[in-house]
Amino acid sequence: MKIRIFAALIAWIPAVALAQQPKAATYITDEEVKLINASPGVDRQIVNVDIGKSNLAVGIIHRGKTGAPAAGAAAAAARAPAATPAAAEPCGVRAAAPPPAGTASGISHEGQTETYIIVSGGGTLVTGGRIVNGRKSGPESSVTKVLNGPSCSGLIDGADVVKKVVKTCDIIIIPAGVPHGWTDIGDHVDYLSVRPDPDRVIAALYVNPLIKK
Repeated sequence: MKIRIFAALIAWIPAVALAQQPKAATYITDEEVKLINASPGVDRQIVNVDIGKSNLAVGIIHRGKTGAPAAGAAAAAARAPAATPAAAEPCGVRAAAPPPAGTASGISHEGQTETYIIVSGGGTLVTGGRIVNGRKSGPESSVTKVLNGPSCSGLIDGADVVKKVVKTCDIIIIPAGVPHGWTDIGDHVDYLSVRPDPDRVIAALYVNPLIKK
């Protein structure tokens, strides 16, 4: 009896593993990417899908010229009175004296690596160093729940900061925990961000409402 039960269990395990493996590919068209990129905001998630041993998300980010005022809906939102948010939890390195003027601001993600694929425009990408006097993303914020999981935003400083001009078709891999931000964007920079999530720090799967069937 025990042998039969054991044999049945062994036969059942591959079937369960097979059932949990996704069977369909995810297609995102050029038209869909452009539609989402034309919508308000900066970082717009396109999809977050289950690929078996991990989740995988793709976002499209648009950043305008450095120092340019916000436009359209973003400008209207900036002019509107805002409710006072709860104090964000500190993160990063605490420094009594702030970094020098002109220091880039940026973000690091606790558990999510990103691959940037520049699709148009360009600018100076700042990576490495440390976040100084940062603030954690709120547990209910879109950064935490939809985009990147728990993150720390602040100024980027340190001897190992790298500043590199990037352009269309360049690819940059930014490991989890590495600060990154932008300076000296000429007209604009648009880029896809591919976000593997093996620990599923963002549990909810997602399809952007603009392309949701």
